[in-house]
Amino acid sequence: MGTPVRPSFREQMLAAREDAIVHSAGRLLADKGFDAMTVDEVAASVGIAKASLYKHFESKEDLAAAAMVRVLRRALQFLDAIDPQLPAMDKLRAMVRWTLQVRLAGEIPAVPGARSTLRAALQANTDYAQCMAQAGEQVGGWIRQAQAAGALNARLPVPVVLYTLYARACDPVVDFLKVAGEQRDEEIVELVVSTCFDGLSAR
Repeated sequence: MGTPVRPSFREQMLAAREDAIVHSAGRLLADKGFDAMTVDEVAASVGIAKASLYKHFESKEDLAAAAMVRVLRRALQFLDAIDPQLPAMDKLRAMVRWTLQVRLAGEIPAVPGARSTLRAALQANTDYAQCMAQAGEQVGGWIRQAQAAGALNARLPVPVVLYTLYARACDPVVDFLKVAGEQRDEEIVELVVSTCFDGLSAR
């Protein structure tokens, strides 16, 4: 087997610039949402001309989709790193806790609206579809295991539980508590995890 060909300096620089573009787009999407974010803002935040940005991404939708895929890949890496010996319920709690931590750090892009052009771009994005399918399969398996162990309500369909957990990534309660300023980020995470899994009952 031959020695792997190292990318040229120019290729490394282009890859680094593209990574910076996607990172900046992700933060702006989390802060402003897709409709309010502009390509000019992304380019300015990276320190490049808009024309240079378009050499990497053909449209605003493609750029935003790349930012969404980036977060999903980070999520998959986290899921793979969870201790396989943990009970399924603890794995689910760990997933939601990580999601909230990343959300509070301003690194989760806002979910596009039903009529957003970004939603259509995501539906056509193979990488996004594969990441979502992989995450759904892994988390769905944990949900079924937790239901079988009696830790989760077995009457609830798996997709209902799955999307309920996913929804914590855009839960407005996080924003309300953050703005109120009465709890530290770590406390907000634990409060939302508690209400998500334990509910509001005093039992």
